[in-house]
Amino acid sequence: MRPDGRLPDQLRKIEMLPGYLDYAEGSLLMSLGATRVLCSVTIEAGAPRWMQQQNRPGGWITAEYAMLPRATLQRTPREINGPSGRSQEIRRLVSRSLRAAFNLELLGERTFIVDCDVLQADGGTRTASITAGYVALALAMKPLVASGEIPASALLSPVAAVSVGLLDGQPLLDLCYQEDSNAQADMNVVMNARGEIIEVQCTAEGAPFSRHLFDQLLDLAGEGIRRLIQIQQQILEA
Repeated sequence: MRPDGRLPDQLRKIEMLPGYLDYAEGSLLMSLGATRVLCSVTIEAGAPRWMQQQNRPGGWITAEYAMLPRATLQRTPREINGPSGRSQEIRRLVSRSLRAAFNLELLGERTFIVDCDVLQADGGTRTASITAGYVALALAMKPLVASGEIPASALLSPVAAVSVGLLDGQPLLDLCYQEDSNAQADMNVVMNARGEIIEVQCTAEGAPFSRHLFDQLLDLAGEGIRRLIQIQQQILEA
């Protein structure tokens, strides 16, 4: 039995509240069990300087990631001297994942900044940031697509992410913190709506595990991502 009584292949309860912030071009508050992540999008005119120097056409998508001090059981000091190594690694993952969902050359000379702020952490904060970040971006682009400033074809395929892991030899979907901290293997998977893999982060925390179990975890993640993308589409179509 899992701590919250879920089945091995069951996602935690999901809630998505679009337009949570009044001033951001796109925003979404996502609850994934006890994990809560707020993603907001800022659109700035002009591509990054390095793109201009390389005469590279189009726009850019980048992400920031931070955790509130009391997002966890004990207070975590604010990163006032710059992001920690963990935060930098996560922001790069989120950025790469979100860029895979769009044709950057069709975005025009714009920079889309996705701020992912963890209000409460109970496992899966990086995967929730990707899933919520995609919806916030798509919401921010809706007016630009409607006005013809960005073609609809710039949106390639929805992207979502989920965690899976092995606990006592059992593959589990969407680990909470208690499960994640005791898992023998931990995997974060990012896929698009076509089932194509964007990124896989996987670690055997103790002993190595078999390719057969790896494939089981990947299949489990794929099914979870399929469900997450269905929820994303419902929010965007509402």
